[in-house]
Amino acid sequence: MSFVPLGKSLNFPPVSHADEEGLLAVGGDLSINRLVLAYSSGIFPWFSVENIPFWFAPDPRAVLFTDELHVSRSMSRVLRQAKFRLTLDADFEGVLHHCSSVPRPGQEGTWITQDFKDAYINLHRMGLAHSVEAWQGDQLVGGIYGVAIKRMFCGESMFSLVPNASKAAFIALVSYIRKYDFHLLDCQIMNPHLESLGARDIPRSRFMVELQQGLGAFADPNCWPGWGQTRELSPDPKSRDQSIPLN
Repeated sequence: MSFVPLGKSLNFPPVSHADEEGLLAVGGDLSINRLVLAYSSGIFPWFSVENIPFWFAPDPRAVLFTDELHVSRSMSRVLRQAKFRLTLDADFEGVLHHCSSVPRPGQEGTWITQDFKDAYINLHRMGLAHSVEAWQGDQLVGGIYGVAIKRMFCGESMFSLVPNASKAAFIALVSYIRKYDFHLLDCQIMNPHLESLGARDIPRSRFMVELQQGLGAFADPNCWPGWGQTRELSPDPKSRDQSIPLN
């Protein structure tokens, strides 16, 4: 295993330097400036050891082109029956907490440690990290969060406490960003859950081209709610999402 150690200077090696596992660099910090530079460079932090972050740029890269979203018949029924109330940025910290604490098959622990939580909460307060929530009544039962820079959305993690909740949140997110001309969602690492929703692997070289395209234009300023606001979402691309203040 080879990687580049990072110091205090704000830089990353080229993604082509990553090893076979996608590990590119170790060290640095999780400051807003470094995280923005990482995502803008096709790099993301995956875990940390003793608060030392590990940075990845895998090849291939899992992505979902927004016009390739796959919604199964059974999932379409779930959405038509409105089994979940779907919101944007209503409870970012709640989604982050559940993503870090809900057990996952094949994983002994979580990579979302307190230093990661603090970093992404800071990004959220800066308007750069967002969440979609799935509710049943007043209970948060599923969600997804990630980082948005211009017209690029980088998904980080999702959770589900009841069947189909994370899928509903994911579908609502993709439908929403598609309305604002985001044509790709970075899924980072493929898994069966993402594949069932239409995600696929592409070469890292192509991902870097797609990334630059996404960073080439600013998103509509009305895309994301302002601080202290949320939106009620619908996975139907023809629907109109409503902004409301948080209680």
